[in-house]
Amino acid sequence: MHRHFHLDPSPPLHREITHLNRDLFRKSLPVLAARVPPSKTGSVLKAQPMKNALLDLPRIRTVASDPSKPDGDRLVLLRFADQVDLPADTREFLNKEANGLTIYPVELTYNYWTADQILHSILPEELCEGSPSGYAMTGHIAHLNLNAEYLPYKYIIGQVILDKNKGIKTVVNKLDSIDTTFRFFKMELLAGDPNYVVEHHESDCRFIFDFTKVYWNSRLHTEHDRLVQKFAAEDVVADVFAGVGPFAVPAGKKGCAVLANDLNPESAKYLRKNVDDNRVTDFVRVFCEDGRDFIRAAVSRVFNEPFAPYVGPPLSRTAHDKMRRRARAEGVVTDTTKVDMLPRRRIAHFVMNLPDTAIQFLDAFRGILSNASEDLREIYDIMPMIHCHCFTRELEAEKAEEDIRQRVEEQLGCEISEQVELHLVRSVAPNKEMYCISFRLPGSVAFE
Repeated sequence: MHRHFHLDPSPPLHREITHLNRDLFRKSLPVLAARVPPSKTGSVLKAQPMKNALLDLPRIRTVASDPSKPDGDRLVLLRFADQVDLPADTREFLNKEANGLTIYPVELTYNYWTADQILHSILPEELCEGSPSGYAMTGHIAHLNLNAEYLPYKYIIGQVILDKNKGIKTVVNKLDSIDTTFRFFKMELLAGDPNYVVEHHESDCRFIFDFTKVYWNSRLHTEHDRLVQKFAAEDVVADVFAGVGPFAVPAGKKGCAVLANDLNPESAKYLRKNVDDNRVTDFVRVFCEDGRDFIRAAVSRVFNEPFAPYVGPPLSRTAHDKMRRRARAEGVVTDTTKVDMLPRRRIAHFVMNLPDTAIQFLDAFRGILSNASEDLREIYDIMPMIHCHCFTRELEAEKAEEDIRQRVEEQLGCEISEQVELHLVRSVAPNKEMYCISFRLPGSVAFE
């Protein structure tokens, strides 16, 4: 009767331990090995009878040195532990080509297994299906959002994730509590260094910030890119809740003129640093104000202190230095302005990325041009586009649009009808989704 042989490379089970002991995770798998002269190893590995007989374990080499004769035959490892399990054609082939068979112990240690495999061997069986080996990365920090049933194992989960990912230096768990004023998550350290100032790269920009003091969500990078692509390089953009600059800095790199605001002093501090570090200081102006005050002042600010005309995106440091060296060599005085172009005075886009409350700030647009000078009113023959992020509990697209429209129009005091677009950004919970509603500000609202 044919026997079915199966190697079990899974880690040993240590259910419900709460402190990690790496020495517990060791396993020895005795496998058959064929002694093969070094000159014949390649041809043996490629032979048809060996096709389904070779050891096939991730990260384990099929050929090993013979511990008893390091300079002698090589050991070709097989997927069987007993000669009776060898297929007939494999046995016949090895009888001719090999110098005998032996048992070779394949030693597996903690370093061999993945984070998911280790966690499956530690957690109670009923928790394995949804084991939290996944995480979001921000700089060197991995941040988890553990459900209550995993909290007794939070430190061992954090340590395993830290061990198994070289780029991670710190593992944190987001707590349910959110700072009520500045809307960033509070968190606890699970493993690694208590260093929360990160360097994160996105959209060809470098961002530095303290992850415990500002809001950042790496899962929104596609949304950041989507909106920035909507901006023309010559546009003026007002970012009402700018954070540390995920919209403002890439827009500035594109050549847009940006008013970037955040009420959180820590966000504004790191926003200024990111503007400087990414060399967009001529394109991005930073404010630290209440969102309503910022909206009401934005149109007059840009009109009274316009941005320079668009003459192309900002140069990289290398390109800028190269241009200056060439100019000096040729005796040319460089001038990056064009006198025949008009300064930028009109806001083309308002970005409102504070999904929990942004809709409530839309009433600030009512009357923003009602007391404006004639010259200021004239340049707004085309109203700005508003891009407002929000949450809804409605999961059907039609009902979600109805819910969001109703709340937007209630704050504006009128219907929205021009260039209305509703974009599903992401699902944030089983019954909660994030949208961005874009629309052109009705003139009747601005001149109310």
